Amino acid sequence: MAPRESFETVAGCRTHVWRAGDGASLLYLHGSNGASVWLPFMQTLSERFDVIVPEHPGYGLSDTPDWLDTVGDMAYFYLDFIDHFGLDRVHLVGGSLGGWIAAEMAVRDCSHVASLTLVGSAGIHMKGVRKGDMFMWSPEETARNLFHDQALAQKTLAVPMDEAAMLTMIKNRETTAKLAWQPRFYNPDLHKWLHRISVPTLLLWGAEDRLIPAAYGPAFKELIPGARLMTIEKCGHLPQVEKPDVFISTLVGFTEETAR
Repeated sequence: MAPRESFETVAGCRTHVWRAGDGASLLYLHGSNGASVWLPFMQTLSERFDVIVPEHPGYGLSDTPDWLDTVGDMAYFYLDFIDHFGLDRVHLVGGSLGGWIAAEMAVRDCSHVASLTLVGSAGIHMKGVRKGDMFMWSPEETARNLFHDQALAQKTLAVPMDEAAMLTMIKNRETTAKLAWQPRFYNPDLHKWLHRISVPTLLLWGAEDRLIPAAYGPAFKELIPGARLMTIEKCGHLPQVEKPDVFISTLVGFTEETAR
């Protein structure tokens, strides 16, 4: 089933949304590279779920609202987004920056969330564990550092970038810098409130993640009551792309278990 594209106005922001499939709702929040295309793992998930993939405010084809200053603003936006679509018992999945947004949502309000899955999530800081700095990486370094499998990195680098794609990349990076430049990709207060997450939580990490090292998985696990952690071997920052079969089977099994 091909995804449907629409524009929805939420909190005064015209937002680009991909959607496909039937079943329980799954809201996927993308990372800092955006969601300008419908990726294969999204298509596979749509065979089991009603998959909803918005482009965040400030990213891609979505507007950049005046009110957007922090990840906390983004979290409140997505709580309004859930209300706008009338979603309930939604499976909330976020990767990297999207995981940080999802965690900020969950500490505020879990009333419409059935489960939470954080994939290589930003949002907290560990002393002595150095993150990668995507703001300082070149495009080639970024591609190579996001993947363990360098054949995938090479495939990504081989895709030509037209003017529209370049403008989207610049827009996405500007918004990411606004949200995560200082401090780098974390909220100094978030760790204090992760205990408020009251839904089943799955943490997925690539063992070779060079952006947000795998040591952050146990740190999140310690802070979120009852959270489960799965570390995927021979995988970088994007398990949903690099190890889609493992990612999908783990996510599906987890959501099925939470529905019992």
